[in-house]
Amino acid sequence: MGFIKNVRNEIRVIRERDPAIHSNMEVFLYPSFKVMMHYRVAHRLYKGGHYFLARWISQRAVRKTGIEIHPGAEIGENFFIDHGNGVIIGETAVVGNNVTLYQGVTLGGTGKEHGKRHPTIGDNVMISAGAKIIGSFKVGENSKIGAGSVVIEEVPPNCTVVGVPGRVVRRNNQKLVREELNQVDLPDPVNEDIRNLQYANSEMTNRILELERQLRQLRKGMDTGEDIKDVR
Repeated sequence: MGFIKNVRNEIRVIRERDPAIHSNMEVFLYPSFKVMMHYRVAHRLYKGGHYFLARWISQRAVRKTGIEIHPGAEIGENFFIDHGNGVIIGETAVVGNNVTLYQGVTLGGTGKEHGKRHPTIGDNVMISAGAKIIGSFKVGENSKIGAGSVVIEEVPPNCTVVGVPGRVVRRNNQKLVREELNQVDLPDPVNEDIRNLQYANSEMTNRILELERQLRQLRKGMDTGEDIKDVR
């Protein structure tokens, strides 16, 4: 894609996904726009073996935007970073099409090993603020990663992941459209566990009370010599 087409595409994507934008000119002020313009140039240089120049351009983008994208990362079309300060994307990360990241997201590696050491993000994925995706595995298409989650293992397609460490709390084989990829309507596994514990505690309390009732009835029958028929 040529430079002018890249600019037009970035303007379209940002205007589609950020309701705060009121004009095309505002897009030029956005960190996502600035960093992607730098990234496209740096990535082309990196693929051509001009590693120092590629890193120099990417580091200039970091100083301007607070977003660090290694020029070796592979990023697809219609990529958007909303309020991107603190976003880090590692060298061997692969990001699909129509992906949205929020501030503080890390697509990182687990150590100093060589080769593929960063995650692969499928198409139509949303990763919420502060989430950390660590390791060489795939986050499947149409999935959502909740804010503050730490994901350290593969995520199947069409899933919602929350928590530390991240776990799948919802899976739906029906394709999710972008309008549904919000940061609000996420399950809360902690509250679910608390509700389950409260229910189990209530059931246990009722059972204990019933056993105590039966025990009192049994003792009363033994004291009076009556036949005990209701105790089970």
